[in-house]
Amino acid sequence: MERHKHTLVLVRHGQSEDNERELFSGLRDPALTPRGVREASAAGATLRTLGYRFDDVFTSRLQRAQHTLALILDALGQSDLPVHADAALNERDYGALAGLNKTEARARFGVDQVRTWRKSYDAVPPGGESLAMTGARLWPFFESAIAPRVRSGGCVLVVAHGNSLRSLLMRLDCIEPRHIEDVNIGTAEILVYRSDAASRTFTRAAAIATTPRA
Repeated sequence: MERHKHTLVLVRHGQSEDNERELFSGLRDPALTPRGVREASAAGATLRTLGYRFDDVFTSRLQRAQHTLALILDALGQSDLPVHADAALNERDYGALAGLNKTEARARFGVDQVRTWRKSYDAVPPGGESLAMTGARLWPFFESAIAPRVRSGGCVLVVAHGNSLRSLLMRLDCIEPRHIEDVNIGTAEILVYRSDAASRTFTRAAAIATTPRA
């Protein structure tokens, strides 16, 4: 449809088993929970209701994102669309925090330290990545593989992760590092951007929280 040309849609994966257990995931590869499956299907139903048909779809190499994408495409009747899966879209590497319960991590490292590792721009958890490092590997892939398809008039869907998407939002929304701590993306939340072909910029058009059926 004409109104969805030059459009980028970002979706965070549905609730994973690690989300449910309050564990740091990072590059771990947990499956979706039943709630996460419902969230992903609800996101697909929302996009179908809004009239979306995608030209290209991208996701990470992790199953929680890939399963979310598959459920969205099924809801849209586009399950045969080729999927571009790339490690550049993987979640931030949480290093030594991966697999730890968040309460356990706070007890071990301190509340303030864990919050800094989780939310700040340049703090690096032991053996892991900062948000800045995540953006440094994601942004070149976005600019070379995803953005050109949107700028040429395509409607493109990207299903990824909370922190990999936060690093992308810093560029798209021009968020300063000191403000990124306040940015959160819910499971299966939908973010819509329009591209201006002349200025090559992206503008936020909508943010849609997903409410799954019981």
